[in-house]
Amino acid sequence: MRKYLAKRVGQALLVLWAAFTAAYLLLQAMPGDSILIKFQNPELGLSPEQIAQIRQYYDAGGYLHTVLGFVRGDFGYSVDTGTPVLERLAEGLPETAKLAGAAFVLAVLLAVLIAVAASHSSRLRGLLLAVPALFISIPAFWLGILLIQVFSFRLGLVPVIGGSEIQQLVLPVLTLAVPISAPIAQVLARSLDQVFTQPFVPVVAAKGASRSWILWRHVVRNALPPTLTVAGLTFGELIAGSVVTETVFGRNGIGRLTEQAVNAQDTPVLLAVVVLAATVFVLVNLVVDVLFPVLDPRLAR
Repeated sequence: MRKYLAKRVGQALLVLWAAFTAAYLLLQAMPGDSILIKFQNPELGLSPEQIAQIRQYYDAGGYLHTVLGFVRGDFGYSVDTGTPVLERLAEGLPETAKLAGAAFVLAVLLAVLIAVAASHSSRLRGLLLAVPALFISIPAFWLGILLIQVFSFRLGLVPVIGGSEIQQLVLPVLTLAVPISAPIAQVLARSLDQVFTQPFVPVVAAKGASRSWILWRHVVRNALPPTLTVAGLTFGELIAGSVVTETVFGRNGIGRLTEQAVNAQDTPVLLAVVVLAATVFVLVNLVVDVLFPVLDPRLAR
């Protein structure tokens, strides 16, 4: 188990380094000049020499200096606001964490409900298995606007402005949860079908066990590994999905911060957001990899 864990941690660090390097190179090659966008404004009263000094500060160090800064937790300063990048991330991260966490829980519940219902009902099976395909084809921005139109403007159930914290989360969580629930539901439904065809299922049924008992005590556990993999991948995509969702609903989180950084070409912030998303993705998938041997000890060999 120690060798297995050490191998997975080493792979996780390699992925983080690759993500950082790719993001750094791409952002450096990005057309445009964030310094001129921000500081070449007559109202600021900055001379060309002062602008050159600002540019020299942000260009100093290079790749190695930036890597060492990230290792120490120093992400530099935002070009747009002049504040530490770490402070900007700390301001937006709690809101995004609440949104992503609630959306992931709801997505898993929807996926389990669809997959289990499809395995129980032969009449509705075709309809239920078509639901994930519908979910995954819905654009997040369109779904968000549709939910606002129906539940806020038409029915008046959720206020657009104001309301409690829970009310403000309802529609964004639905917008983010519905598309990511689709791949989880598809994989879980197929895994359940495959496990139900295994020879041990008729043996357990011959002993008098009901279908529900077999499902929850035997089939679900054996169907979890591929489902956990997809769940880990979708959770890692939540920060990317929050960009659209937070923009539609005007929430101040990492998604909104990313939108502002793109508009201002704020490369220090964009690099930090990419590394943050990669870190979340790697950590979640590392947890999934560690859980695999718990479900099936043969995988740790």
